[in-house]
Amino acid sequence: MGNSFVSICIPTFNGEQYLRECLDSALLQSYKNIEIVIADDKSSDKTISIISEYQHKDERIKLYENTENLGLVGNWNR
Repeated sequence: MGNSFVSICIPTFNGEQYLRECLDSALLQSYKNIEIVIADDKSSDKTISIISEYQHKDERIKLYENTENLGLVGNWNR
């Protein structure tokens, strides 16, 4: 892979239960030339605050918040 840039895409919706585990796993990869792109589908739990906490620790995490709930397929496509 060399210097290839890799995007890890994480669609979320009210994912607070598993989000930390997911982000920790992505950040612990041995390959470091990554970005973590999170598309949130209008979560109403602590998902956004967890992501914000992780963004303060690692600038490779990028959050895109939907203005309305797009549903599973709509969020994946975004």
